[in-house]
Amino acid sequence: MGGGLLEAAIKKGDIKIGYSAITWAGKDEQAIADLAGLGFKGIQLRANTFGPYRNKVSELKDALTKHNLTLAMFSSGNVEIDPAKFESTVDTHVAHASFVKALGGSALQLTNSLRPKDRAPSVEELKKLAQVMNEIGKQTADHGVQAVYHNHMNQLGETPEEVDVIVQAMDPRYIKLLLDIAHYKQGGGEPQDAVVKYKDIIHSLHLKDTKPAETKNGYKFVELGQGRVDVPAVFSSLSKIKFKGWAVVELDGVPDPDKSPLICAEINKKYITETLKYPI
Repeated sequence: MGGGLLEAAIKKGDIKIGYSAITWAGKDEQAIADLAGLGFKGIQLRANTFGPYRNKVSELKDALTKHNLTLAMFSSGNVEIDPAKFESTVDTHVAHASFVKALGGSALQLTNSLRPKDRAPSVEELKKLAQVMNEIGKQTADHGVQAVYHNHMNQLGETPEEVDVIVQAMDPRYIKLLLDIAHYKQGGGEPQDAVVKYKDIIHSLHLKDTKPAETKNGYKFVELGQGRVDVPAVFSSLSKIKFKGWAVVELDGVPDPDKSPLICAEINKKYITETLKYPI
């Protein structure tokens, strides 16, 4: 890794490190306290907070403010490409955008429906996903919230080729890319190359790692530095393109039974601050 490039980025403070609450499996108040205790300044919350807090937004916003946490990203859920679900899909994400804005956030993450079981998705299906996201992004922009597409295993945009079809069909005025480096690696790509390739549309990242495992999928997501993702190369690419934005550490679940979400977060923090020598 080019130390000089990384140091230049550190001095500018362009790459902001956040952390996702997903590892805490819905215990968001604990996630907020734990992450603030570790010194993280940004958090990603999920759509599970919308129901309990939609009519008491100030309570959740006060908790974030008290712990000096910015809402770096909000997981808004899936985007359906079924024409019959178009209006309800758009309405759901626009409602989430209003919630995000009220919480002081400015970005909303979109994933998509499961990929077909017996075949690869068609180019038409991939482009349809982009078209629906374009409309969502156009409407969330009215709330001052940027919609971003999250590439994802077992969904329509799994392989680099599929991701590329989707990204090329996205309207950059309304929808940007959240590059998940572990999903992209697991899908067969090199995330450090994707950072450079999509430098004009990349908005944010998910930082995590992946390694082979005896699971149904044949892999599992693990803490940074524990798997196959060349994280230093990703940071070098981010420095190269002069990236400015959030890089959110995400771990879908605790990978080992003897760990806790807090222990995993401590491991990830140590990797970022000691191995990458990057401040959080």
